[in-house]
Amino acid sequence: MADTYQITEGRLGEEPTVTVSAPDGRARAVLALRGATLLSWQVAREAPGQLTEQKDLTEQKELTELTELTDGYRDETEMLSQDGVRAGLLAPFPNRVADGRYRYGGRDHDLLPGRLADRTVYHGFAREAPFRIVAATTTADSARLLLRTTSLRPGRYPGYPFALDLDVEYTIGRRELGIEIRATNVGETTAPYASGWHPYFTLSRPIDDLVLQIPAHTLIRTDASLIPLRGEEALLPLDRRPDMDFRTPRKLGDAVIDACFTDLAPGPDGRTETVLSDPATGDELRVWQHGGNMHVFTGDTLARDRRASIALEPVEATTDAFNRPEHADALALEPRRQRKFHFGVTYLPSTH
Repeated sequence: MADTYQITEGRLGEEPTVTVSAPDGRARAVLALRGATLLSWQVAREAPGQLTEQKDLTEQKELTELTELTDGYRDETEMLSQDGVRAGLLAPFPNRVADGRYRYGGRDHDLLPGRLADRTVYHGFAREAPFRIVAATTTADSARLLLRTTSLRPGRYPGYPFALDLDVEYTIGRRELGIEIRATNVGETTAPYASGWHPYFTLSRPIDDLVLQIPAHTLIRTDASLIPLRGEEALLPLDRRPDMDFRTPRKLGDAVIDACFTDLAPGPDGRTETVLSDPATGDELRVWQHGGNMHVFTGDTLARDRRASIALEPVEATTDAFNRPEHADALALEPRRQRKFHFGVTYLPSTH
């Protein structure tokens, strides 16, 4: 048996994929090159040696049972439909742009030119962009994959005449998966840019009995189209919305959520952790991020398996940031400059 992580190529239908496996078979991740999309993340609940006392490690590997922790695309058709944006990487903007229009650099931009009805546009273009692997390293403890797309160029995507290179680095360990998105402006003009991630997590189905904790002090108020209200009206202290306040862990129950939480409180290490736990097993998922906001979606409108998983989305910017003057400086990515956003998830199974 190999003593380092293994990386193998495969396919989901006609779409190329990459599988990353721990040497003892106790962790496994599958990525699609389309959008650098995480399709599956599986981890063994038991600690090494806890499952069996077999001396033959190959036999122990064969006996290992993996727990699926994400609810990703199951086939090529589902991935191409992009329903639910399952584990999509969100760039150059997360969530929605109101009416598909924004003004930047003194010019008006239309992301949906010629469309009159249903001008909903969300989650950018990276989630369907062609990525390629440019580097891969493996050790006994983890694997790193660096994927790149150069598809964000003027003329490629209507309403976004800017040139960006996107690098996505995955670090996959035994119980942690980290992602860093790095955008480099390779054009001649300043570009508006923000990123995020749209993963769905599952510890039990449905999600109603799971417990959620979000270290956020403020909720973003929106209109019926999920567009934030203007200016300071959008900022609602969670002390005034106890039904949406998850600073103290509490059961999701029948709560229907599609909202952004901001003013996050980081821990001593500088990263914020949103915690999803299953009281029945004691298992936890800790979604961590350096900066940004946390958008939560309870999956009530998914085409498949509603409320079977919950989207916990680290995002750099709030919905419709391209149309909010207060975000202009944070969005501006100047020529030859790079910006990165680092986030990920840790699985902590119960030891009992």
